[in-house]
Amino acid sequence: MIRTIHTSFACVLILVVSTVSAQDAARKPRIDDTIKANVYADNAFKLYVNGELIAVDSIAFVPHNVVSVDVLPAYPMTIAVMGIDNADPKTGMEYANTNIGDGGFILKFGDGTVTNSKWKAKKFSWGPINGDTKNPRVENTPVPENWYAPEFDDRDWPQAKEFTEAEVGPKEPYFEHDFEGAKFIWSSDVKLDNLVLFRTLVESPPDGKDRPDFRGLNDIVPQRPTRGGAGGNGGGNGRGRRGPQR
Repeated sequence: MIRTIHTSFACVLILVVSTVSAQDAARKPRIDDTIKANVYADNAFKLYVNGELIAVDSIAFVPHNVVSVDVLPAYPMTIAVMGIDNADPKTGMEYANTNIGDGGFILKFGDGTVTNSKWKAKKFSWGPINGDTKNPRVENTPVPENWYAPEFDDRDWPQAKEFTEAEVGPKEPYFEHDFEGAKFIWSSDVKLDNLVLFRTLVESPPDGKDRPDFRGLNDIVPQRPTRGGAGGNGGGNGRGRRGPQR
């Protein structure tokens, strides 16, 4: 009977110690856990990582701009992007319907992730059909509701096509940012395809660095108490910021 009690106590003690150790090991992400994302689009974009909206181009048309944001990565990492060319929704033309414009998209993450022809790309709006500028028309297909989700099936999507800097013609401040190793991509027609969705899956960090996975982050690690002595979870409003959910 005594041996049984001692054994049970030992099991409970191990369980308690293990739980405490797990809680001690948990921590909030720090800024050095993030990676920098540089994104340039002709003309605009929406960026999703693991199903979460991370960045929206702040300038829809001109001047052309680079958006740099900090991303908290988790692998395997699904990256999904909507590339938007600033075309008239009825004609597919630009500059007050005077000529055909062009698109282009390029991205580089601080872990070495870059755009190239390994990405998937599918057009959902294109025009003027057949390049007809005398009677310009646009064709559209519905954008799937969950196209940015990690579980979305893109196996039937075509591969992205790479384009040169000369073909896309990027403007400043593109040349002031790090896009080394990345390629401009679009669907098959950089001039006529006006709304293109991109997807890729990064199985592990390309730079080989081991990074913690903060998916499902919540308030298991509360912030320090406020000066008044009351516990806080982010400014004393009782609610902490949630991280990406799968």
